[in-house]
Parts: sequence; structure tokens; C-alpha cells
Amino acid sequence: MKAIYGIFTAGGSGSRMGADIPKQFIEIDGKTILQRTIERFLEAVPQMHVVTVLPQAHMRTWKEICVAGSMDCPQILVPGGITRFHSVKNALAKVPDGAVVMIHDGVRPLLSVNLIRSMLEEMEKGCRALIPVVPVVDTLRSRDPEGPPVDRNSVVAVQTPQVFLSEEIKQAYGQPYDTGFTDDASVAGKSGIPVSFINGERFNLKITTPEDLVLAKAILASSDGL
Repeated sequence: MKAIYGIFTAGGSGSRMGADIPKQFIEIDGKTILQRTIERFLEAVPQMHVVTVLPQAHMRTWKEICVAGSMDCPQILVPGGITRFHSVKNALAKVPDGAVVMIHDGVRPLLSVNLIRSMLEEMEKGCRALIPVVPVVDTLRSRDPEGPPVDRNSVVAVQTPQVFLSEEIKQAYGQPYDTGFTDDASVAGKSGIPVSFINGERFNLKITTPEDLVLAKAILASSDGL
């Protein structure tokens, strides 16, 4: 069985949240968003090796949070880069070949244990890259006011974690940076790695704005939450 690595990207400043601290350090019911995220993965995969990407200026802050929150799982801490692409590339340098690597937004704490385990099971069946997607429910239009609506059946919304064979995604991240790299799957796809889909989850939202934070708190408080 391959070793499993989890890369948790939390290298941003969270400017859209408008808070005094990076959004990954905001608490929901006594735990930071990032701690909740990592603990959900460790609940699903206790043997996972954790690689956490953080702003260089907040490395000490995170260590203090882990101590205060009794979060004693071993972690490899990696400084973030100038873009998400560079942050993930920095983290992949800490992952050996021959492993399965799950790359996840550190501010998506609401996914289920079942989704994590289901994705790893699909990888064992021979997938080379796997991403969770959900149907688009809103009407989509181009910015051209005279353009027609986009066919919702032809598009999906992409989530994380995105899962890869470590040696292949490391090679893919050896490509020069491209502004078209919006996620890890786009990096993999450009290098020729076939990407498979799995059903994602509506609650697996990325907490980016104050409105997202309100929704996340409501989901966690709900008896029907997670």
C-alpha cells in the first residue's frame, strides 16, 4: 500500500475575509479553520503524512495554535510561494516518489470522511488523477451582455482535495508557471495526466468571505451538518 501524503495549502493572507488575521487562523467553535481541516483528514486517514503550507511570517503563529489546541500530529511546514502554484511546488518537494498525494485547500474544513476515503479507494483502482466536482446550479453567462447563457450541463464546479500519484504530479509541477493553472488538475492536464472525476459535496465549500464563514458556522451547528 502506498504512503499517503496530504498537502494543505494555507499560504495566503485572506484579504477578502477582511479580518485582522489570515482566514485559516479564524476560529469556528473553538478551533481554527486549518486545524479542523487537517483533523478531518487524519480522522479519515490516521497514517497520513501532513505537509502544511503557510505564510513565512505566520509559521510561529501556527506552531503556537497547534500547542494551544493540543494538535500534536507531526507536520512538515513549508513556506508559501508567490502563487498557489509555487506554494504547491514547494510542498511537493517534501513528498517522495511512489506515494499518493492529496492536495487540499486549508480553508475547506467541511468535507466528509467518506469523500476522502472514497477518493483513495478510487486511486487504488488505477486512477492517475482524481478531482471532486459538483453540478453547477446557477445560470451562467459570459461578460458579453449579448452572449448566450452557458449550458450548465457542459460544466462542473471543481473542489479539492485533488489526488495524484506523487511522481507524476511532481513532474507536472516542473513545467513553467502558466496563468492558466487555476488548480492542480489544470497543471496535471497540461502535462498529459488523465484526470478523472468523482462526485463532490455541497458542504465542501472554500471559506473565503465573511458570508462563507457565516454559512460554515451554520453547517457545523446543524445536527444535519457533518
